[in-house]
Amino acid sequence: MALPCTAWKTDTLHNHGIITIILKQDGNRFTMKKVSVIMGIYNCADTLEEAVHCILAQTYPNWELVLCDDGSSDQTYSIAAKFQKQYPDRIILLKNEHNCGLNHTLNRCLAAATGDYIARMDADDRCAANRFEIEVAALEAEPEIAIVSTDMEHFDQSGSWGRQSHPDYPVKEDLLHGTPFSHAPCMVRREAYEAVNGYSEESCFLRVEDYHLWFKMYKAGFKGKNIHQVLYQMRDDRSAYSRRKFKYRLNEAHLKALIVREFSLPVSGYLYALRPIIVGLLPNAVYDKLHKRNLNHG
Repeated sequence: MALPCTAWKTDTLHNHGIITIILKQDGNRFTMKKVSVIMGIYNCADTLEEAVHCILAQTYPNWELVLCDDGSSDQTYSIAAKFQKQYPDRIILLKNEHNCGLNHTLNRCLAAATGDYIARMDADDRCAANRFEIEVAALEAEPEIAIVSTDMEHFDQSGSWGRQSHPDYPVKEDLLHGTPFSHAPCMVRREAYEAVNGYSEESCFLRVEDYHLWFKMYKAGFKGKNIHQVLYQMRDDRSAYSRRKFKYRLNEAHLKALIVREFSLPVSGYLYALRPIIVGLLPNAVYDKLHKRNLNHG
C-alpha cells in the first residue's frame, strides 16, 4: 500500500538543476509558474481532508486550489470552508446553488483559476508530494506539449489493485482506443483549456467529458505526454465496481465516431465506435473481469 501523501515522494527527477527548469524570467527576476488545482467536490466529507492535505504537502510551492461544491448534502462544504479560512491566500471556494454536474462545476473552477498551468485532483483521491514538481518540469522542458499526465493506481481499503497507463506521446489515432491520458493526474497549459472553451456541458458528452476534452485539444493542435510513474491514486472499491450506464456507453460510441470523422481516419475506425456498445451488453461478471484485467495490465 502506498504511503500517505505527506510522506509519499517518488525518486524521479532528482536533479539539482530541476529548479532552473521550473523558473521563468520576469524582467530582471525569476518567478515560478503558478499551478491552479481545480477540484469539484460533492458529498465527499469522508475523503476531502486527505485530498486537500495532498495538495498542502506538495514540494512545488506556487499553487492555488480552486474548490467548487456541487450541492453537497453532507459536511463537504463546511470542511472546505475550514480549509479556505485557514489558507485564504491559497484556496478559493465556490458553491453551486444546486447540483449541476462535474462538467459545469469544473468550468466554474476554470473561470476562477489564475494559474499558468491547470491541474486536476478529485476529492476522494491522493497524489505524491512531488507530483506538481515533476509535471511542471515536464511542461517546462518540452514547450511543444500542452498536456502531461501520469500512470494512476486504483486502491481501496485493502491496498492497490490496478494501474492505468497510456502511450508515451499519444497521437490522434490513439484516441480511437480510448482516452489517451488519465484525467485526474493531468496538468495542462492554461491556453489549451482556453482554446477549447473548457469542458463541454452537452448531455451527449456526459461521463466522457475528459475524453472529449482531449479530442478538442488535439483537434486544436495541442499534444501531450504521459509519465510512466505512479504519481496519483484513485480510490476505487474493487468489490463494488459501478458499471457505466448504457446511455453513457452510447455517448462514448458517439465520440469515437466523431474522432474518426473529424480526424479523417480510415473507415475501419468506425468499428471502434461499436466497442463500447458491445461491452455494455456483456454480462456483469464478464464485464467486471475484463475491466480489472485491463487495469492490472495497464
